[in-house]
Amino acid sequence: MINITQPHNLPPEAARAAAQQVADKLARELDLSCQWQGDVLRFGKSGVEGTLTLLDNQAHMQIKLGFLYGAFAPAIQSKVAEKMRKVFAPE
Repeated sequence: MINITQPHNLPPEAARAAAQQVADKLARELDLSCQWQGDVLRFGKSGVEGTLTLLDNQAHMQIKLGFLYGAFAPAIQSKVAEKMRKVFAPE
């Protein structure tokens, strides 16, 4: 299980746009389907499922990897955390 929490100071619409950027990158790289349910972006396919939840001052991503993707967990976590940092807390 991968858990990433990224603080942000974005207004709700900008936070949603940032979350969509992260989801789009994941969707391209892992061939995932994504769908918003309120302030929760759900994504997945066989072997990968997760959520990106938008809160007032943070975004929290949780990714559950199946057996085949488990070996790639450190690389996936690193890439996702970097992308979240870039879109939610730009310098």
